[in-house]
Amino acid sequence: MRILLVEDDSSLAAGLQAALSREGFAVNHVGSGKQALAAVRAEVPDMVVLDLGLPDIDGLQVLANLRETNRGLPVLLLTARDGAEDKVKGLDRGADDYLAKPFDMKELAARLRVIERRLSATAATSRLNVGSVELDTAAHAVTVAAQPLELPRREYMLLKALMESTGKVLTREALEGRLYSWGEEVSSNALEVHIHHLRKKLPEDFIKTVRGIGYTVPRR
Repeated sequence: MRILLVEDDSSLAAGLQAALSREGFAVNHVGSGKQALAAVRAEVPDMVVLDLGLPDIDGLQVLANLRETNRGLPVLLLTARDGAEDKVKGLDRGADDYLAKPFDMKELAARLRVIERRLSATAATSRLNVGSVELDTAAHAVTVAAQPLELPRREYMLLKALMESTGKVLTREALEGRLYSWGEEVSSNALEVHIHHLRKKLPEDFIKTVRGIGYTVPRR
């Protein structure tokens, strides 16, 4: 999932980007409300993690502006404000969730996965199944014929994107968008390399399903 992180504390933002990237999210960071609104106009992300204490526009106003044009865009609010009033205002204005600072990174990732599952057709479960391959998004675990399969982060993200999109057409751009953050440099053959490595670890029943998704997996 592609997340727009709106946070003016650059050190906190860097930590959040690194932590969420390890959890399988592609994260783009901006430091102000104006930048956030411009980023969403340019390319709508899958989710927004929005700090309320921004230097230019109050986060609640940013949320209100987002809701005017992107009613279905999930937004999770972050704030250091102690009072319940801001929490109530944020939820009333359309926020999907709320997390008070300081917070545990794993809790933030878990809350984002809950939102992610609501967005997908697999909202009732964290498990994705295609043939003999099962991926548990909550545990970040993959099994093939009930046997554990360890995957590097990018290969896990690629597999997750493919399993979530069975029966849909995925272009190169769509797949790269699921694996890399905005502005991150991607070599011309990076996607092919990930697919090649992933294919060698997967059974033929899965490969046959992947071939129908729209991006052809290269032969071994």
